Amino acid sequence: MPEISFYQLTKSEFRKALPSLLEKVLESGKHAVLLAANEDRVKEIDNFLWTFSTNRFIPHGTRADKYPEDQPVYITTSEENPNKSEILVIVDGKQPEFIKDFSRTLDIFDGNDENEVKAARARWKSYADKKYTLTYWQQDDEGKWQKNI
Repeated sequence: MPEISFYQLTKSEFRKALPSLLEKVLESGKHAVLLAANEDRVKEIDNFLWTFSTNRFIPHGTRADKYPEDQPVYITTSEENPNKSEILVIVDGKQPEFIKDFSRTLDIFDGNDENEVKAARARWKSYADKKYTLTYWQQDDEGKWQKNI
């Protein structure tokens, strides 16, 4: 049964939190598919993963790159898993059917946006109804992740 972990951003913005979460995935020896809402968002994420730090790097690619099967992090808008990832990272409130194909999913949402919070609650309920294992992570005052459930 898949484990779905909700990550509620409350202290840091998405651009700061995403690289550190992806680094943890890669440090665990796993690959990830990152599912975004649209191609503009894919391009935005692709660009900032190249530039977020001068001394850190997250190897990644998109459909525009060659060899998607070799990408440690593959960014897409489609329900596809060309790099045989065990981890799915969801942004932009997507709720894909192929979530069941991954051992773990990270659902990242803005906890300061009431609409995103409501949508995340609805996704939580939907996953709970399917008997998925759920965990909830929230940032503390210093921006570190604290497991709440």
